[in-house]
Amino acid sequence: MNIDDFWTVIETARTDAASASGDPSQAFASALVERLAATSKQTILEYQQCFDQLHGAIYRRDMWATGHLIGGGCSDDAFMDFRAGLIAQGRQWYERAATAPDVLAQHPDVIAAAVEGTDEARCSTKPSTTRPPTPTSASTATTAPFYDDYDQFCGPRTDQARAEMGESFDFNGALEMQARFPGLARLFLEHNHA
Repeated sequence: MNIDDFWTVIETARTDAASASGDPSQAFASALVERLAATSKQTILEYQQCFDQLHGAIYRRDMWATGHLIGGGCSDDAFMDFRAGLIAQGRQWYERAATAPDVLAQHPDVIAAAVEGTDEARCSTKPSTTRPPTPTSASTATTAPFYDDYDQFCGPRTDQARAEMGESFDFNGALEMQARFPGLARLFLEHNHA
């Protein structure tokens, strides 16, 4: 599976989910699992490898700060979900945000979260709620054997080094965040203090 194939899987699952009723996050997850379950174990391993590469590529402080603004805070686990959710938004949003994170101020769900103005609304509407499921959801194998196979497929997984995250800055400094992310700051800082 190359990167174009990976994005095709994501976009197809998004299209399938759009026609389903119920919770959009659950519909997307179900559609993605169905797509992956209809493939081979090799394809699922390749999907996971592409996912990990994309997920790791946005393990950066500027992306974390974006998740912090949108979510009203962003723990380590929430940042993992946020990055996965950005992937679930599809190639266009992922690539735009990876280049300029403040572009998420234009995302309809992010705007809706800002208008609603509550932490609960932020959590339920931010992109991270549509996290792609792990490939074990689409595999009949249990988690441990899947990751054993995955380690054999592409080598042991390693955590991103903190040094690769980019320049450190204060996520709670309003002036700093306004300078770096003017669109998101208008939505989440100025809106909340007006």
